[in-house]
Amino acid sequence: MNRPRSLRCLAALAVVALAATACGRSGQGEAPSEAASKAASGRTAAELLPAQYREKGVLRVATAVGYPPMEMYEPGTTRLTGVDPDLAKALAERLKLKLELTNAAFDGLIPGLESGRFDLVMSSMTDSAQRRRAVDFVDYFRTGGVIMTKQGNPQGIKSLADLCGKTVVLAKGSSNLHIGEEQNAKCQEKMRISQSEDAPTGLLQLDSGRAVATIVDYPVAKMFTKKSSSYEVLPEQYGTAPWGIASAKSQGGLRDAVHRALQELIDNGDYKKILDTWGVGDSAVPEATVNDGQ
Repeated sequence: MNRPRSLRCLAALAVVALAATACGRSGQGEAPSEAASKAASGRTAAELLPAQYREKGVLRVATAVGYPPMEMYEPGTTRLTGVDPDLAKALAERLKLKLELTNAAFDGLIPGLESGRFDLVMSSMTDSAQRRRAVDFVDYFRTGGVIMTKQGNPQGIKSLADLCGKTVVLAKGSSNLHIGEEQNAKCQEKMRISQSEDAPTGLLQLDSGRAVATIVDYPVAKMFTKKSSSYEVLPEQYGTAPWGIASAKSQGGLRDAVHRALQELIDNGDYKKILDTWGVGDSAVPEATVNDGQ
């Protein structure tokens, strides 16, 4: 996730009632060597965990609330919940560690890893080349933008090409605006693109009939449709990219243990159950990978 759009999402989520409850390679960022993979073969995640973590008995995970259903507070409380908190708990259990989950500002997450304040970051963070200069990622989620229409899809929209010639609302500065603009360049009859401050205010334009469709991040779109029957989400995702569990470059052993723990959760089905619980199972990955972003 490119966090600026999530912050916009958070601000607007606080405004609209709908949202009231509502971004393996080695420690130097390269793929694990074949020899390292063979050495790890047959060992459990807990066995791969470096001794310093077993001795502490604690896994310190940081997230930044404000991107439901991935990470948020339970309504009326300060208890962290969502996909990332649930998955963090499951990973800590596989590693036989106690989870300490902390909310922090998104722009402080990677510096927190580098300074040793956190062991991992789980906060819908896109695995990007720029971020991989600072941290390693165990990729656990792959997602992009989806088209949303009013319930019943009265315009019969099936794909991006069907947006040509129509009025579409897209959030300013978002990757979804880029997806729409790329498609518009291919349209014979151009879209009429209206830019909203964020995804929720864009939906207000659907409500009023000023736009017939928008493009929203898949997890956010699923959250909206869970809370309201006013909208419909088309199944295809555009501009997909992996999101990763970040660890410090200096902690290659922890990264490898988390990689194995995630694969164990994928293999035993717990991973998919967690994503399905929050309605985002379509973004599940079939295999845990490391530093797999573009």
